[in-house]
Amino acid sequence: MIIRDMIIIGGGCAGMAAALGAKEAGLKDIVIIERDKDLGGILQQCIHNGFGLQIFREELSGPSYAERYKEQIKEHGIAVLLNTTVVSVSSDCVVTYVNAQEGYMQVKAKAIVFACGCYERSRGAISIPGDRGKGIYTAGSAQRYLNMDNVRIGNRVFILGSGDIGLIMARRMTLEGAKVLGVAELLPYSNGLKRNIVQCLEDFDIPLYLSHTVTNIRGKDTLEQITIMQVDEKKQPIPGSEKVFDVDTLLLSVGLIPETQLERDLHIVLDPRTKGACVDEYYQTSMPHMFACGNALHVHDLADFVCVEARRCGSYAAQDVLGKLHAGVEMLRMEAGEDIAYVLPQHIHAKSNCDIEICYRVKQPLALGEIELYGDGRLIKRIKKQHLLPAEMGKCRVEANELAGLCEGLKLKVREF
Repeated sequence: MIIRDMIIIGGGCAGMAAALGAKEAGLKDIVIIERDKDLGGILQQCIHNGFGLQIFREELSGPSYAERYKEQIKEHGIAVLLNTTVVSVSSDCVVTYVNAQEGYMQVKAKAIVFACGCYERSRGAISIPGDRGKGIYTAGSAQRYLNMDNVRIGNRVFILGSGDIGLIMARRMTLEGAKVLGVAELLPYSNGLKRNIVQCLEDFDIPLYLSHTVTNIRGKDTLEQITIMQVDEKKQPIPGSEKVFDVDTLLLSVGLIPETQLERDLHIVLDPRTKGACVDEYYQTSMPHMFACGNALHVHDLADFVCVEARRCGSYAAQDVLGKLHAGVEMLRMEAGEDIAYVLPQHIHAKSNCDIEICYRVKQPLALGEIELYGDGRLIKRIKKQHLLPAEMGKCRVEANELAGLCEGLKLKVREF
C-alpha cells in the first residue's frame, strides 16, 4: 500500500492553505484530494469582490483569490488529485478514493486534514409548508447557476435568510435584471456582515423584513406566491401580520453546516453547536493524527479567516508527522458562557506550550461589552469589544504562559456594559 505523509481532503481555500502550512513546516509528501474538476471550491462561483483584504491587502474576486493559492500550490510542487471522491477513511488513516484514472484506490497517510467545506440547509431542513412547485433554490445553488453556468433562474425573487450569500445574491439578481421584492430574516437582526447589508440591500432599496419568515408557498407546478409573517420572541408567527408576494423564485439562505460525513463514519466527536469536529489547540480531532479546519470545522465569515486557520492547522499536522507535536495526554475543557453561542477549540492540553487563538460567536448583538476568559475559576484575560455581532466571529489570543498551571478548565464569557 502507498504511504503518504499527509492527505488533505478538500481543495478549497482551506485545503490549499493547509497544504502550504504543512509545506512550510517541513513536510514534503503532501497530496490534496478534490472531488471537483479544479481547486478553489466555493470561491470559483463567488465572482464578487471583497476577498483578500487581510491576507493580500487587495480586494479580489473569489476566482482571483483562489488563483493566488493555486499558483502557490503549483510553485511548491504539492500533488493534487482532481475529480476524485473520497469514499471512506479508516481509523488507521487509510483513505479510500475513486477516480476515472486510477479507479478504486487505498492510500495510507501519516496524518489527515479534513477541509471538506460546508453545505447549505435546504427547504426540508426548515419545514416550510405549502406546494412543491419549481422555482425554489438555495442561494448557493442559484449563485452557481448564474455565475458559472450562465443560467438566469427568475424574474420576481424573494429571499429567505439574511446570510451573506443571500445578501450577495439579492444584489446579483438585481444586476441581472430581476426584481428582488425583499429579504426576510427570522431573527431580529441580520445574519450577514454590515457591509453586505449596505452594499447589497440598502444601495438597491431592497427591503429587509426582520423577525419575519415564510409561512406558506403556493404554486403546484411553478412557484406563484409566498406568504411571510412576523414572528414573536418565541419565533412563532403573529396572526394578522401576513404579507403576500407574487414571485416566481424563492432563494433560501438559511444557514451553512460543516461537511462531516467522513468524520461521522469514524465516530469522531462532533460539537452540537458548531456541527463540526471537537478539536484541541492544534486542530486535532478526537481521532489521533486527524485534523480539521476551515468551514468543515466551523462556518467562517471571511475566506481570509479560513486560510489563516487552515495554514496553522496544516503546520500542526506536519509537526505531528515529524514527531514534533508533543501534545501530552491530560486535556482541559473549554466552555462557552451562556451568552456565547460557541467557543473553539473545545479542549486544550494541560501543559500546552503554544499560544492559542480562541474563536467564538456571541448569541445576541452587543454595542459594547467585555470578553472574559476564566481559568480554574479565576479571571485570566479581559478584552473590551465594540459592536459584537452573531454574524461576525470573534477572536481572543491567549499566550501559553497565561495558561500555565491550569488543572480544571477554561470558560469564555461576555459581559455587556
